[in-house]
Amino acid sequence: MDRNVDVVVVGGGPAGMTVAGDLARLGRSVAVVEKWPTINPSSRAFATMARTLELLDARGMADQLLATSTTTPGINLFKGAKLDLTHLRSRYRFAMITAQTNVDQALELYAKDQGADIHRGIALVDLVQDDAGVTLTARPKDDDNPSSTMTWRAKYVVGADGAHSTVRDLVGMDFPGKSVLSSVVLADVKLTAGPHDGGLTLGDTPREFGFFAPYGKEESDGAWYRSMTWDRQRQVPDSDPVGEAEIVDSLNRAMGRDVGVVDVGWHSRFHCDERQVRDYRSGRVFLVGDAAHVHSPMGAQGMNTGIQDGVNLAWKLGAVLAGADDSILDTYHRERHPIGKQVVRRSGLMMRAVTLHPRLARFMRDRLAAHILSIPKVRDLVAGSFAGTELRYPSPDGQSDLAGTRATEVPLHEGRLTELQRLPGFVLIRERANTSTMQKPGPDLLVQAQRKDDGPALLVRPDGYVAWAGSSTSRSGDEGWPAALSRWTGAR
Repeated sequence: MDRNVDVVVVGGGPAGMTVAGDLARLGRSVAVVEKWPTINPSSRAFATMARTLELLDARGMADQLLATSTTTPGINLFKGAKLDLTHLRSRYRFAMITAQTNVDQALELYAKDQGADIHRGIALVDLVQDDAGVTLTARPKDDDNPSSTMTWRAKYVVGADGAHSTVRDLVGMDFPGKSVLSSVVLADVKLTAGPHDGGLTLGDTPREFGFFAPYGKEESDGAWYRSMTWDRQRQVPDSDPVGEAEIVDSLNRAMGRDVGVVDVGWHSRFHCDERQVRDYRSGRVFLVGDAAHVHSPMGAQGMNTGIQDGVNLAWKLGAVLAGADDSILDTYHRERHPIGKQVVRRSGLMMRAVTLHPRLARFMRDRLAAHILSIPKVRDLVAGSFAGTELRYPSPDGQSDLAGTRATEVPLHEGRLTELQRLPGFVLIRERANTSTMQKPGPDLLVQAQRKDDGPALLVRPDGYVAWAGSSTSRSGDEGWPAALSRWTGAR
């Protein structure tokens, strides 16, 4: 017997749970199918960037996560060069350091609280779409008994099932790209001589690199860090066991000193690819997160990009399910594919810079990076691109240049925009001087506010980006905010 739902999300990681929670918050029926029975306790990501924290705040999760995490004001790079996050245009002028497991748990609880139906230990085995919907077949993981088969009928499917996506394979989407770095080792290590400022620290030589992220778990004999190491002279398959001596030796050589490793916990060897699908949509099926793009771990972009993919897609699915034109769903690819492409390139450039071998090239890199990142405008642009706060979407033809920009930092009499967006829907921000009666809220325009600074009125999308800018009293033709709201939601 089919289970009929609006959307099936395949994959219960951070991107998938974001989509599920947001859709359920909109009152849509959502099922999550995840093959692993529990949240992975040894996930790779450890840094949550400012833009992601803003989105988590809009769902009431940021403060709770920050209370049990550490933060860092920047990343110490090559020979004094630093990626400085303290000048970000954000409330969160830092990166939050916590295991991805903690973010996963918060997002799963969010999805459950909103009403998403979560099925763990269930693996997708088939997917067939037609003009009216998608039929999915799944079974308990490692169970080939036909009697255990489960089926869903959904209007749309979101593939959030990672780099080895079953959804992507079943719809026949290529994943072009290549492997770019092999035999990278992640580990949890206890140190007695970690970074002096407690921040994210990179060390490298022509042979290897090492990276530290403080977890803040201090004990009498040291503090715990997540480390990442790579050794040019030890390139082995992912299946080769990781020895503690390998981790200790690589860290000490990369940092140029004895970092005082007194214990090694969880560890894993992996390789990284640079790949991206050509289209994030195939009919009624959409890809988010690692199912759509994978890249170097440099810059801590993976989990953050996936969550931002999910936020962008979910409200658009909700709008179409509520009656908006299906073409709105094409804007998911148009907006997020270029961002994914930037992330692949940016993290790849950083990886290649870290693994440079010729000494002259490394010398020039060190000098150039320190100089460039000391220029305030360049510093802030680079930091904002990694943090996600300087990313924007293309402004539609005929729209204000503000359309597609992030509205999160506009000062409001009513408080933070992210607090107002804990109710789903568009937000109308009126000019400071506008004292007319507020527009009556509707199903799509749920919240209204007023600027504390000079600037135009803004219609803000549910993901925090500007849909329209102008005069809030204008109602004629395509110039007014009601017309912009109608284009996105079908509301009249």
